[in-house]
Amino acid sequence: MPDRRHALQRLVLHATTLRIPVVEVEGGSLTSLAGFDGHQGVALVVEPRRWATLDEVLACARERDEAPFVLILDSLEDPQNVGTLLRSAEACGVHGVLFPTRRAAPISPAAVKASAGAVEHLLLVPLEDLAGGLVDLRARGLRLVGADEGAALAYREADLRGPVALVVGSEGHGISGAIRRRIDLTVRIPMRGHVASLNAAVAGSILLFEASAQRPAMPPDTASPATGTTTDRGPITEPSDPDDRAMEALVRRPRPGARARTRTATHGDPEGSTHAPHEGASGEGGDDLLPG
Repeated sequence: MPDRRHALQRLVLHATTLRIPVVEVEGGSLTSLAGFDGHQGVALVVEPRRWATLDEVLACARERDEAPFVLILDSLEDPQNVGTLLRSAEACGVHGVLFPTRRAAPISPAAVKASAGAVEHLLLVPLEDLAGGLVDLRARGLRLVGADEGAALAYREADLRGPVALVVGSEGHGISGAIRRRIDLTVRIPMRGHVASLNAAVAGSILLFEASAQRPAMPPDTASPATGTTTDRGPITEPSDPDDRAMEALVRRPRPGARARTRTATHGDPEGSTHAPHEGASGEGGDDLLPG
């Protein structure tokens, strides 16, 4: 697979240019290092993830001179949905994402891969008391808007401008009672087909893009950088040549005594963004970095 090998060589050269130490390992060793087998042959060891606070999210909005725009994930169970919503949120300019620490899918390798790098650009706020966090948001002037198929108002008829927090409920139960009681407005997504409901990630993404469309356009010099470009070269496959396995990893050594987490490259053309999400995983939803 000359194309795949060439892409790996370019990554190694770029890392060397940035003075990032490169270690070549066997495929099994990389799987052990990453903690899962869904990597794409490249890993980067970095510092542990740092979670954000609600104050930091609101400060981010002030720095951008924008009305706060927040996404709230109410006990989603599917990591693919979580990752997809994080990807949509970053694309729409969301300032931060709130989610519960219990009874919900964590920011797992599968969620990270499905986010296609968005987790690296978002402020993520885990809360033990999500309902209490919503009360705090309302006290700070944000309106809470949730999707409900029984709502009288269609989402395109709703005013989603100004400080707003969009709530996406779980796949099976929707928005929970404690969260629903704190919502200011519910909207529905009109359905014309025989299917009665949408996937949580799809429904949430529709609301995110509608709210983004109603917000003032960002100046070109302050717009969020792209997380990468897509490629039509198809997914990678496992290298069958032993020489290919020798070029399977791009690794940065952790500092002595530091607990590290792993990034795997899952998105973007090698000539574009080299930024990669943490703890990538197998499963649907991610894009491929290396040609097949």
